[in-house]
Amino acid sequence: MSHSHIQDNLLLILSLLSAVLMLTMVSKKLGVAYPIFLVIAGLLISFIPGIPHITLEPDWVFLVFLPPLLYSAAWNTSWKDFFSYRRSIGMLALGLVIFTSLTIAYLSNAMIPNFSLALGFLLGGIISPPDAIAATSVLQGLKVPKRVVTILEGESLVNDASSLIVFRVALATTLTGNFVFWKAGLDFLLVATMGVLVGLVIAYLFYFVHRRFPTTPSIDTALSFIAPFLMYITAEHFHFSGVLATVSGGLFLSYRSHETFGYNSRMQVTYTWDTVTFLLNGIVFILIGLQLPATISGLGQYSIGDAISYAVVISLVTILIRIIWVFPSTYLPRIMSKRIRETESRPTWQNVFIVAWSGMRGVVSLASGLAVPLALTDGTAFPQRNLILFITFIVILFTLVLQGLSLPAMIKWLKIKDDGENREEQEAAVRLRLATVSLDHMQASYPEEVGAIDAFNRLRDRYERMIENANNKLLKAENETAKPDFLPKYRNMLVEIVSVKRQELQKLKREQIYSDEILKAREWELDLEEARLRDSG
Repeated sequence: MSHSHIQDNLLLILSLLSAVLMLTMVSKKLGVAYPIFLVIAGLLISFIPGIPHITLEPDWVFLVFLPPLLYSAAWNTSWKDFFSYRRSIGMLALGLVIFTSLTIAYLSNAMIPNFSLALGFLLGGIISPPDAIAATSVLQGLKVPKRVVTILEGESLVNDASSLIVFRVALATTLTGNFVFWKAGLDFLLVATMGVLVGLVIAYLFYFVHRRFPTTPSIDTALSFIAPFLMYITAEHFHFSGVLATVSGGLFLSYRSHETFGYNSRMQVTYTWDTVTFLLNGIVFILIGLQLPATISGLGQYSIGDAISYAVVISLVTILIRIIWVFPSTYLPRIMSKRIRETESRPTWQNVFIVAWSGMRGVVSLASGLAVPLALTDGTAFPQRNLILFITFIVILFTLVLQGLSLPAMIKWLKIKDDGENREEQEAAVRLRLATVSLDHMQASYPEEVGAIDAFNRLRDRYERMIENANNKLLKAENETAKPDFLPKYRNMLVEIVSVKRQELQKLKREQIYSDEILKAREWELDLEEARLRDSG
């Protein structure tokens, strides 16, 4: 590769990153979730004359974007919540993916001329998985019950794998021309189970390295970046599910992170991953928009009008399928099983509707669409490849824009409330437990110092106040007529004090008497203090 070619590519990547940052800031200003805004912006940018023609290699999407994004999503998923909602997640991630693939296969086969059933299954596999990032970023900042968010995030972790397995089977059928149902089912099970196994084995090796070797925060962060790629590539090398390997490994390491990471490693890993995943997501969504014009130009025998009408019908049916599936799959098990009725609270139809409406498509559909090969095994061009790609783009665009933009209004209209009251009670109970053990430890291990030394005394008083505050909070939850809650005002004062300290630090910097190193260390302490206050607010 020539020097100028590398320079051009680097310039293109930097331009894309800059565009992502600028457009994300604009989307924040407008109050629109950034994936929606970036897709539309990418589409508009691509029509500007002279814009370089960008073609995305499917291998790049699967190798560069998918492992870190899946790993990050798994890392931020609570294993406890994931397990407790496993039935709902399974119904969506497995049942709905297969139901969508079947419906789209028969619909597209009946509606589109010269479109075989195998191609229909291929299209169904591509557009069946909703996108984790799209749902999470649209729901961010909206008052939605925790259960809804957990189910949507859990679904998008597993459905990527099941849809890609459907896609693989359909692709093999199209390439070779034969399909055996029981063999496809057996393949599905083997690919999934072995994928999970590969992920767990590699995750355990990383867990062992983190536990047994003297790592630093930087080494821990670097290892956390190597892990998802190693899990994905190893599983794919043996033709197992790289997605399930990455997800299962991510869940295992996340669950064990308290044993493997110190506080400084945990902070560094979190901040670094936040930045990387944000940039990767941004690039993918802007690329979705940039790809569309190139696909339009290669539609071949279909007119643009026909292609759009097929795509819009399939998009609407995709949205409908989800609504048709979600309601019975939520309520039928409750009707049929007494145990479910006794152990799980009945979800409101409004919450169920939000789960049904949050089916925005994104990264995985794009990657699968692009991964359709250009030619069949005998060398002839792959049938209807550009039409499949075009429909995929329109479904992503349609679901992101229509559902994504209407979600906030839907949540308002359905009067959906965040289940935050219970969270406040839980926070107070956790604080009470932590303050109590701290006080017990002080009184048991340092009895003389607590009585004689002022600093020890003050700390004991502080923990006693924390216990009293937490008790008041819990009493207030039981009895709403308790004395007025002073905590928000108290926390507000503490945040103001941090701000006053910052201003004083700025003065000290300008005076240039004290070492920069000492002032930076104080600033870092203030950052941590402010983060703690704002997170608990």
